[in-house]
This record gives sequence, structure tokens and C-alpha cells, in this order.
Amino acid sequence: MSEIPIIDASGLAAADQALLEKIAGEIGCACREVGFFYLTGHGIAPTDIAHLFGMAQKFFALPTDEKTRLAISATSANRGYVGLRTETLDPGKNVDDKEAFNVGVEGAGPAPNVWPELSGFRATVLDYFDKVLALGVALHQPIAKDLGLDRHFFDDKLDRPMATLRLLHYPPASVRADGQYGAGEHTDYGNVTLLLTDDAGGLEIRGLDGAWIAAPYIPGAFVCNIGDCLMRWTNDVYRSTPHRVVNPPGRDRYSIAFFLDANADAPVTAVPSCVSAERPARYPPILAGDYLKERLAATYGFGDDKGK
Repeated sequence: MSEIPIIDASGLAAADQALLEKIAGEIGCACREVGFFYLTGHGIAPTDIAHLFGMAQKFFALPTDEKTRLAISATSANRGYVGLRTETLDPGKNVDDKEAFNVGVEGAGPAPNVWPELSGFRATVLDYFDKVLALGVALHQPIAKDLGLDRHFFDDKLDRPMATLRLLHYPPASVRADGQYGAGEHTDYGNVTLLLTDDAGGLEIRGLDGAWIAAPYIPGAFVCNIGDCLMRWTNDVYRSTPHRVVNPPGRDRYSIAFFLDANADAPVTAVPSCVSAERPARYPPILAGDYLKERLAATYGFGDDKGK
């Protein structure tokens, strides 16, 4: 846990078996030992990333009343604006010192996406959403290989995914109350998270010894981590590692997180390679949508079977 591994995904989409085996081994090792890894060579252009960060900064600079009209509470679904210091990821602790804007799969879910009147925002966000979704789905092929499954095991469980893109803004630490974090200690709910950060730093990962490890900024790289649902699928063989965000001093922090969950009707049950007489199944089967609703209810007080 002293270092987060860096994995080069170049050629992931190719049919080269040796390359797939190499990436599968590296991802599998990271998922078992750390639960986090950096992903380079992913094919999403730096210009696309820079454009998206620019749009995020423009959105969060809007007047509060314009953002509040898009509030997540108005839809009773996990889409829209989450106001500054209104969310608590670590129950019993201070509210998180951040604000966010959530986008789900366009045209799916119990409520539509909501959009600000900001030129180019919708098109930029949806273009990126499609690209990072394809990358997240592709990552499940080496994951399947590592678990001793057919490389396409997850394909039909991710063809109607519950996925959410989340733009995040953290104000400078100088305005933070004592004991308040940008994002309190938590694990993610779904299968995998693909996170982009700016160079402000602040992401920390909790090691097995309880010590917090900083995740340094690597330009253009995703910080990827395993969520609780994939950990459940692997019978706790993969690690969903607790993490938090410490707001940087004297400057704003922006990040862009993509949460990929399986189809709502996908059955989540321990895969055969992760179950044995010595390691019996630790969880009963559950549909991915039902599992996500349980987790969302604890955070927001409602469920949404199409996004996190």
C-alpha cells in the first residue's frame, strides 16, 4: 500500500491475447492488494479532458440560485446539483466541504438529466460520458480474465449500466471547519470508479494499517478504484478501499468522477473462482439495482436504479 500501481492500458481494445493477459495480471494484483491503480494509455485525449474541466469550472462559477434550480432534491433522483456542504459521506461526521453536479445515462432512469443554460456544457459532458463509459466497460474484460472467467462475462451485465458522471468542486481548506473534509472517509458503491483530478492533490487512501496515503497527481491519468459491488461479486477477494479528500490550502480543487455500476437487473453473486470450502460465499445474491438503492438511501434518502 506504499504506492499505487500505474497500469498502461494501451492496446486494451485489441484482440491480442498476450496483452490482455498482461493487463489482467496487473489489474488483478492492484485490485487484491491496494484496491486502487492509475490508468494511463487509455485513449481519451488531453484536449477532451481539459475542455471538460473548463466546463466544470464555468458551471460551479454560476450564481448559487442558478445552480440550485437544478438541485438533485427537486428530482428525487441522483441527477443534478448537490449544494455546497449538504452531503455527508462519513455518517456521524461533519458535512463534506464540496459541491457536485451529477449526470446519468442520457434518456434512461426515473428522471431525465437536468442541464444549465451554459453554452456547450451538455454536448461536452455527454461526449465525455460516452468515452469514459466505453473505457469502464472495456476494463471489465481484463478483470474477468483475472477472475478466471470468459473475458466477455460482464458484457451483458453492463449493456444497460447504472452509471453516473460527477463534476466536483472543493473550496480552499482555509474556509473549512475543524474536522471537516472535502469528502469524508468512504468506499464507492458500484463496480469501478474512474477519477480525473486537477493538480491540487488532496485524495488520500487508507492502508491496511489505518495510515492515510496521498495519491499524487499524474497528468492525464485516471485514478481507478474498486467499488463495494465488485468486491461483493469477488467475495471480498478484490478490495474496496476507504478513501477521502482533504481540501488543499489556498486554492480550489476540481475533480471528475465516473461511477460505473452494472445493469439494474444484473444478479450479483460470488464468482466461482472466489468461492471455496475455506472461503464460502459471504453475501446472499442480490440484484445490482437493489444493492445500489440500499446504498443511495443511506446517503440521499432515496433510491435511483440508474445512477450513483
